[in-house]
Amino acid sequence: MKKILFTLILTCLTLTVYAQSDSLTFKGYLYNEKYDVYMIINFYKNDITVPHQEIYGKLSGFFGDIHDGRKWLFTSAKITSPNTAELTIINDYGSEDLTAKLKKNTDNTYTLKQIKGSVIKIARNRKWVKMPDELIFIRKAEPDYHTLY
Repeated sequence: MKKILFTLILTCLTLTVYAQSDSLTFKGYLYNEKYDVYMIINFYKNDITVPHQEIYGKLSGFFGDIHDGRKWLFTSAKITSPNTAELTIINDYGSEDLTAKLKKNTDNTYTLKQIKGSVIKIARNRKWVKMPDELIFIRKAEPDYHTLY
């Protein structure tokens, strides 16, 4: 009887630990140093508000540029496996949209891969710069929102 009870408790603890670690995979601040771009995401609660653009309401997250206030909004995010999510993204004017996949890699980096639709662009030196189809992000501590523009 003691063995069965011990096994049952151990199994419950194992499941609880797994569930807690998984709930952080698609939540937080992700940063790409090469292009100075970032993502703030929460695909579990979809409760992200874009700073200074609260009119869009609560979203799955957004893609931003450190040097510019324009954003690409994640209007939907569907977690398809423990390490992969499918995203629908629009620019903050609503004139361009795309679908993408966000994958957590084995080295704890994240890959954002644009699948179809428009290309994510950012403004640099008064010109639009197209982002590559695949961007690698690392998780960082979330900064103060005032430092993002």
